[in-house]
Amino acid sequence: GGEGRCSGRLEVYHNAVWGSVCDDQWDISDAQVVCRQLGCGAALRADGNSVFGAGEGVVWMNKIHLWDCPLSLKNHTDCSRKEHAGLTCA
Repeated sequence: GGEGRCSGRLEVYHNAVWGSVCDDQWDISDAQVVCRQLGCGAALRADGNSVFGAGEGVVWMNKIHLWDCPLSLKNHTDCSRKEHAGLTCA
């Protein structure tokens, strides 16, 4: 976790299961989308390398571009526990 609800590891709720997001191609543009969706202002950082700790269970998203999101959600097994995305919003 991070400090408050606008900072921390990014997780997605899909099919009644919370899952992590891999940090492959995760960047500030993607963090901007998440911060805006959460009502948390502008993105200050798009963190990778599991800086907020590794999630447990499935990884729903990998190699993402949330500003242009044609991907389907599935369990990605090619993302290590050291590659989970996080973010810090204003």
